[in-house]
Amino acid sequence: MQAVLLTCLLYDQWLLFLQALNPCLQLLPVCLTIDNMNYYRIILVIAAFILAAIKARSQTVLYNGLLNGDTSQPARLTLEGYVDAYFAFDGNQPKTSDRLYVVSNSRHNEININLAYISLKYTAARFRATLTPGFGTYMNANYAAEKVTLRNLVEANIGFKPFAGKNIWVDVGVLPSPYTYESAISFDQLLYSRSMAAENVPYYLTGARVSVPLTAKLTANLYLLNGWQVINDINNPLGFGSNLEYKPTGNLALDWNVYAGNEGSETHPDFKNRYFTDIYANWQPGEKISLSADVYGGIQQRHLADHSLGKDKWWQANAAVKYAFNKVHSLSARAEYFSDPHDVLLQPVTNVTGFSTYSESLCYNLNIDQHVLFRVEGRYFQSPGSVYVSADQHPVKNNFLIVAGLTARF
Repeated sequence: MQAVLLTCLLYDQWLLFLQALNPCLQLLPVCLTIDNMNYYRIILVIAAFILAAIKARSQTVLYNGLLNGDTSQPARLTLEGYVDAYFAFDGNQPKTSDRLYVVSNSRHNEININLAYISLKYTAARFRATLTPGFGTYMNANYAAEKVTLRNLVEANIGFKPFAGKNIWVDVGVLPSPYTYESAISFDQLLYSRSMAAENVPYYLTGARVSVPLTAKLTANLYLLNGWQVINDINNPLGFGSNLEYKPTGNLALDWNVYAGNEGSETHPDFKNRYFTDIYANWQPGEKISLSADVYGGIQQRHLADHSLGKDKWWQANAAVKYAFNKVHSLSARAEYFSDPHDVLLQPVTNVTGFSTYSESLCYNLNIDQHVLFRVEGRYFQSPGSVYVSADQHPVKNNFLIVAGLTARF
């Protein structure tokens, strides 16, 4: 508990220090003045917990003990960190430096931070909570539609176990998404970049999740959601999601996901119900080889000009493989096809109607140690239509990307 007390003490001392410096701070830019105390609170709380961790002999476990002296209620508070720095060169050299159609590694020709976060996790026998504020170009691109105070939430949720004798959990808040085998955290993925499949499904969900182990190998997760990757609900009806995970062996996992919800909004007033299904597999047949594959499809109901109800479809398929030469060096490859002929998720910036693209990737992975990973990836895009824009601002069918990333998890 010393770490928590130290955190509170540091927080109070820093606030007093900043208030004392207020006359000097007024000379600084507005974004750094005492008027923006909300930003100070976020930064100082994070810094205080880091210092608390250092005080606790540089361990990430901030608290490990008993809740209210009850031996049946063990409690644990941990601190985790993640930094993903990258350099991306887009062959079409966008003028604004914002790469088209992606939210991961979204800046061209500059060294930047894709995602950095500090995560606090508290677990007890029947209670758990996670708070993960995040920063970086991924957050800027993927959370642009959210309210200002919500744009930095990678994850923020509270969970409880309603029945002492059963491993059923109910979690409420901003939750990680089950869709596709990829996530925003590149450290856990076979390749450094995200596939078009992952870029066009929710990276996060907001609502309630009920997790129920059906058997020792089969787990069901049911979701009641604000919508398709939103924190603020954009319409009245709540959406529904589900995840069924089957692990027949220790090296094979099969997942089936579903989403259904009304996606009508001010941006898309013609949208009605959206139905989506996603199936993927992760398989590691040996120590050297890892395989992943995913296929999904969706239907978006839309009001047409003649007042009838149209059904626009999109789909994708991709597969990835990683071969480890040893514990340090490995190569990864991925092939994919993404098709959105009615511009449900992606609308070309050129005059083309419908977005479709092929992509092939090759990635070299260097495990510097178990906490640090360096990667270099080349990726080539081909489209049946001219959905890309060349360096001289002409529509083209091709694009290539070279991206290097250094990631650390601690």
